[in-house]
Amino acid sequence: MPSPFPGMDPYIETPELWSDFHNNLASEMQAQLNRLIQPRYFARLTPYMTYEVVEVGEVRGVRPDVGVWQPQALSGEVQAGTAIITPAPVESQVALEMPLRLHRVTIRTTASQQLVTVIEILSPVHKRPSHEAFLAYQRKRRDILRSEVHLLEIDLLRGGERPPLERPVPPAAYYVVLSRAHRRPTVEVWPLQLTERLPVLPVPLLEPDPDVPLDLGAAVADVYNRGAYASQIDYHQPPPLPSLTKPETDWLDVLLRPMRQIAQ
Repeated sequence: MPSPFPGMDPYIETPELWSDFHNNLASEMQAQLNRLIQPRYFARLTPYMTYEVVEVGEVRGVRPDVGVWQPQALSGEVQAGTAIITPAPVESQVALEMPLRLHRVTIRTTASQQLVTVIEILSPVHKRPSHEAFLAYQRKRRDILRSEVHLLEIDLLRGGERPPLERPVPPAAYYVVLSRAHRRPTVEVWPLQLTERLPVLPVPLLEPDPDVPLDLGAAVADVYNRGAYASQIDYHQPPPLPSLTKPETDWLDVLLRPMRQIAQ
């Protein structure tokens, strides 16, 4: 079943689906590009690991003002002078981190494996200033922008802090930013509204080779079908935060009304 949305489906932004979608999208883009850039180049999935904090319920430790402790009987003889272990009066919890394996797409030359282009699909940890992956990505981004490597950033998340740009761009739900090595500091920006189809993007290679097209809309649609997200999403519920604007909410209600009526 195809997605009811013409472009990006905001319901995929939920934490339960995003990491799966992220890696499937990277794989689909790799396959799409490799059909076009061989034999001079190849696209590769480059994995990297970060950690995501698992949310747990709040735990409150209670320490009484006055307590009465029942001494425990010790089995066997205890030598004189041996210290008796004091049990901990309360228990708490520490943050539980789960490994999060993500992928970026890199394009290299076949002959020398020279790195030509990096395609980054931003994940929530890249847009959360309190997360260590935020700073790690900022460093990675800065290193690429100082190099002769092209950078294509794809941000299909409405929430979080976006990578900085020196000049303002029109407000939008999603963004794509292309930084060509020979045009810096000028970058090309695609502000994408929730109601719009996703574009066919140019992917730069080494001069004088022309750009190759990356059909982002087709890639997202194929991943949606292959990932069976339609059976995992309850479209009767509102999409995950951040909240939609009033015009976006009205548009979404009209878009999903037939689907919601059929399911009733």
